[in-house]
Amino acid sequence: MFVLALAAAPAFAQVAATSDYLARMDANADGRVGVDEYLDWMSYAFDARDADRDGVLSADELPGGKGRAITRTEHRERLAATFKKQDVDGDGFLSAKELAAPPQ
Repeated sequence: MFVLALAAAPAFAQVAATSDYLARMDANADGRVGVDEYLDWMSYAFDARDADRDGVLSADELPGGKGRAITRTEHRERLAATFKKQDVDGDGFLSAKELAAPPQ
């Protein structure tokens, strides 16, 4: 599902450096990304693909037009699990270094 988040809106997601990425995700400008900021940022692809705005990506709304339907809640739960893996120091926030590293 992480791939879905990156593939759906390339113009929105393009950044030149990790610090740029952090700045875009960091809605409250505190220099770190909390789980809510992460979920909101990474959910843009789901929202863009949910053409009928029913909170579910049906097969025809998924890349390739097939696959198991997924709810927005399921999508955000998967993203939260990814966030937790990336939060190596366990402080509940992602630093630029943690954002740049692949999930553990």
